[in-house]
Amino acid sequence: MRYWWVNQNQTFAHEFAGGYLWSPKRKSNNARNPFYEFMREVAPGDVVLSFNKTRIPTIGIAQSYCTESPKPGEFGAVGDYWSGIGWKVDIQYFSLPNPIKPAAHMDILGPLLPVKYSPLQLNGDGLQGVYLTELLSELASALIGLMGHDARAIIQGNKVAENIGSEPSDMHQLVWEDSLEQSIKNDVDIPETERQAIVVARRGQGKFKKNVQKIERRCRITHVDRTEHLIASHCKPWRDCETNRERLDGENGLLLTPSIDHLFDRGFISFESNGRLILSPIAHKESLHRMGIPDERHTNVGEFSAGQKQYLDFHREFVFLEANIR
Repeated sequence: MRYWWVNQNQTFAHEFAGGYLWSPKRKSNNARNPFYEFMREVAPGDVVLSFNKTRIPTIGIAQSYCTESPKPGEFGAVGDYWSGIGWKVDIQYFSLPNPIKPAAHMDILGPLLPVKYSPLQLNGDGLQGVYLTELLSELASALIGLMGHDARAIIQGNKVAENIGSEPSDMHQLVWEDSLEQSIKNDVDIPETERQAIVVARRGQGKFKKNVQKIERRCRITHVDRTEHLIASHCKPWRDCETNRERLDGENGLLLTPSIDHLFDRGFISFESNGRLILSPIAHKESLHRMGIPDERHTNVGEFSAGQKQYLDFHREFVFLEANIR
């Protein structure tokens, strides 16, 4: 379990009501932002302290891993400069009856603030540009001690919603993809047969699978080579493709068994351009092992084509749940 701090001055009401955290993937200039990248490290059961209007009004328990998600419509004009696609984590929030004001306790908290990725200024004010950042254990313990019994009861009682594991973020993603699929079905400028091929490609079948089979012969991990047991998995996800050509491009695919396809699609595994398997540091290692994932230090799945390497670059950059570089 890890502890996180989130500054929600602009979005608290919407995120609290909707039960989630949402951030863009990049800054408006497309540069990386570590406070957005941290979203990719959150795991179910992690604790999130919300900072809003100088106080900490809620404690949240993460209910999901991070997934891609469109910017919530309820944000309205908030963050007009943010990109339309970002990261989303489902959160169960618990309101605190007596929210503390960190600025009133800086004699305790100030010495515990880290030099890098601090959640607060030394005077207790929030830091502009900080969205999500990890709390080191000493600082998290001090904050929870100041919050008192109610905060400790939420955390020690392990108050995680019963729907943890049902992955509600997947439902948001399905709604998003369904909307994209419907827009393709309604596009009369695309020939009917091509529309059908693009829609079926979402599920890793049809023309897209045939195109992938021209390059791939078996699952890179399990070595299963019976096509009826394989899915053509997009390296650059179907939902993220900028053109329908990308959605049908065989070099944008790998043949994978269903369990491996799930891990790849959700960003728990990926591949370096040289063929080395990489595992997300937040993935449950025992589950990966049971699903047939070998030790990454000794696993190379073979060479990729030049086109595959480009699509895998996207997968590592925007799908893979990697740890932030400290």
